[in-house]
Parts: sequence; C-alpha cells; structure tokens
Amino acid sequence: MQTPIMTQDDTTSGHQLPTAIEPRNPGMALDLDWVRMAQANTSAIERRAKTLPGRRSVKKDYQAAWLCRAIACIDLTTLAGDDTEERVRRLCAKAANPVRADILDALGMTGLTTGAVCVYHDMVDTAVSAVAGTGIPVAAVSTGFPAGLSPFHLRVAEIEESVKAGAEEIDIVITRRHVLQGNWQALYDEMKAFREACGDAHVKAILATGELGTLRNVARASLVCMMAGADFIKTSTGKESVNATLPVSLVMIRAIRDYYDRTGYRIGYKPAGGISKAKDALVYLALMKDELGDRWLQPDLFRFGASSLLNDIERQLEHHVTGHYSASYRHAMA
Repeated sequence: MQTPIMTQDDTTSGHQLPTAIEPRNPGMALDLDWVRMAQANTSAIERRAKTLPGRRSVKKDYQAAWLCRAIACIDLTTLAGDDTEERVRRLCAKAANPVRADILDALGMTGLTTGAVCVYHDMVDTAVSAVAGTGIPVAAVSTGFPAGLSPFHLRVAEIEESVKAGAEEIDIVITRRHVLQGNWQALYDEMKAFREACGDAHVKAILATGELGTLRNVARASLVCMMAGADFIKTSTGKESVNATLPVSLVMIRAIRDYYDRTGYRIGYKPAGGISKAKDALVYLALMKDELGDRWLQPDLFRFGASSLLNDIERQLEHHVTGHYSASYRHAMA
C-alpha cells in the first residue's frame, strides 16, 4: 500500500484549513471479478442510513467548527440556463467571502473560503478571472452535462476546452446505459478517455445514481470509475428526480474504502443535489468520519455540490455568535 503525503499547514491564511496533498489515483486495469463480486444489501444499508441523523449530534462550539468545515468543502454552484457573467462573478465573490467578516472574526476563522466554484463551460473564463488570487479552483461540468448523450468526440473536446480555459476540476457524467446493461468495459473505456482528456485537472465522475436502478449498480459503477482513474466519485447532477441520499452515499463511501484498502489510493466523494440545510451537512460529515475517518473531512477528498446550503450554514453561524436567527435574505447567495 502506498504511503500518502501528509497534510501541511498553510500559514499564510490565518486559521484557514490545512492544505492536503495526496498521490493522485493512477487507475488500474479493469478487474471484472472484483466488479461482479460487489453487492449491496439494500435492507441493511437502509437500516444503517436511518440511524445516522439521530446517532451523531454536535452542539455549540463543536457544531460551529463542523459547519465551518462544511463551508470549506462546498463546491459553490450555479448551473442555471439563465446564468449571466454578473451572476457568476457574484457567486465567486461569495465563495471567497462565504460568511460575513464579523461572524468569522467572532469564530476565529479568518481566511475561510469554499472548496471551489462550479459552473458550465461557457462561464469558466469569467469564473477563473473572478477567483484569481484567492486560491479557489474552478470546476466545470462537462461531457454533455446533465444527460451525457452528446457525441463522444464532442464530450472529450468539451473537457479539453474547459481545461484550456483554466478549469482545475472537471465534473463529467457517465453514460448510464453502460451501467444498466452491465457493460463495464465500455464504462471503463469511457471514464479512462475522460481522465486522459483532463490532463492535470482532477476529474469527478458523476454517476447519476437516481437513474442507475439498484444500489448494486451504484457499487459496481463506483468501482469501475475509480479503476479508470477518477479522482472523485459524485452522486448526481442535481437534475435527476432523485439526487444524493444517505443509502447511496453509504454504498459509494464503502466502495471508496474498498478501493483504498486494495490500492492505497484515496478517492474523493461528492454528494450533490438536495442538500440545502446545515443539519444535513452535519449528517454527511458524520457519515464520512464514521466510515472513512478524519482524513476524508478535508476539501481535497470531500465536497458538497450545493448552492443554497451555504445560506443556511451562515444563518446557523450567526445564531451561534449572536443568539438570534436572521432572515435568510440577509445572507443572499448573489
């Protein structure tokens, strides 16, 4: 098992979270025996998931600290058909200053930013310019997002264009029919080509789990994407009827743990879609801590795909500092 490079403190940013560096997942040959052995006990998974919201609870200063960690793990996202350059610039300003300065000062958390901003390819140039000098990476959704059904050569070209424009992370969508038909070689080849097109940019594989049919399919698709070199696996585009859920997360997280046990490479996890409340963020952080340990609570290995989540977290932090809840419009996203 490969020994990872440990975290190092960024002493230039006050109390900002440490920057962690991991050896990048190089992928491996497709192991169909391992894929076919992957199973999912749905009833047991659902029972475990139901216990999570009640089992873990953090209060007072501890809760505030966990919520600050959640902010550092947010991919602050706008993926609307009516996005404008000005909206994206406002989103980037919010990513660099996610919580009012007086609240952060009271918490001793100066320098806190979100993990990334996530936009369509057409807005990458604008976002890269807006976050210049902040250290916040730009993530671009790609490969015919959200359906992933455009011609293959165009999906690859879209990745390459986003990387040229300055995107440091690429969120790709897989072809769902490969999973539904059990065509694991096709899924592996597709994911491998996407990874190669990304070059040095990290790639997040969106499984669109709400459209994969079964938890077993989710487990197998997770393994195949990691074998093909995915740096992250992600639940959803946010456009499906069912997005991130705790049962799906449990399956994907355990696939990540199995991959790490066998290869020594840590793969990141990104739940996306439908996570809009601070209390939900705490549950997901607790799940990561329980199943994978503290190392997976760093922004290089865990992200929330969210837009409205930050609003609620900021309200909760203001309540922690002042004892009063404010109206949500006082913490507008943009």
